[in-house]
Amino acid sequence: MSKLLSPKIDFIFKQIFGAEDNLDVLISFLNAVFEDAGQPLIASATLLNPFLDKDALSDKMSVLDVKARTESGMLVDIEIQLRDQHNMEKRTLFYWAKLFQGQLPEGEDYRQLHKAVTVNVLDFNYLATDRYHNTFHVHEDTTGQLLTDLLEVHFIELRKLQTLSLALEPRLIRWMLFLTTQTREGLEDLTMQDPAFRKALTTLEFLSQDERTRQLYEERQKGLMTYQANVEGAREEGREEGRKEGRKEGYENTVRKMLMAGMAIEQIVKFVDLSVEDIQAIRDTLH
Repeated sequence: MSKLLSPKIDFIFKQIFGAEDNLDVLISFLNAVFEDAGQPLIASATLLNPFLDKDALSDKMSVLDVKARTESGMLVDIEIQLRDQHNMEKRTLFYWAKLFQGQLPEGEDYRQLHKAVTVNVLDFNYLATDRYHNTFHVHEDTTGQLLTDLLEVHFIELRKLQTLSLALEPRLIRWMLFLTTQTREGLEDLTMQDPAFRKALTTLEFLSQDERTRQLYEERQKGLMTYQANVEGAREEGREEGRKEGRKEGYENTVRKMLMAGMAIEQIVKFVDLSVEDIQAIRDTLH
């Protein structure tokens, strides 16, 4: 039996939660999010084109992982992110704004605008809190008064999940476990409580046995590993550059003292890891 692929990989996630045949799976996941946040649940949803159209040729083209509209007209975007690119708050506001603005044709009444919700599922710690699920709206700073409920942003941080007891857990925790559990046995335990979980696992099993999907999966994994290696390489270069700059700054202070004590440049260069030109430049700053 093939090893199960990780449902956290974006195109696997999309095929589980963003397929027409799996609308019940999508609704179950969204209701788990809304239930945990104390928001009203939804009864139905319609999948939409995940491409957000550009307003001009120079605009950034955006592709959402899963985009849907509920029976009330509310728009929902679900994003899965595996790596911290340190731009999540800007990224989510950009996608939310495109989602909200894109629903109103030019010249139409603003009263026709519906609520837009972004759900960010993160496989890294991002917010300065221990909570695995945080929900944001627009409030007045002093009184806390809600300006509007038309903007709603959820952050679900998978690595902050601590609980493993399934029997008493909210549905959102069970979906988080579905995304993070690596054993087939653990996933089987989840499917005993909800038909939507069984369907999600069946989809994952089918994808895991498809040769073309596995090839794409491996290519995506290699891409993620290459990206991470490049990031770590850049960080190490930055740290080394910082160490060099720190040493140079320390040398500069020493050189200034030597120059002020009357030492010649030819003597100073023997004691510090700086060139004659560097020492001359420091000397020039003393005049």
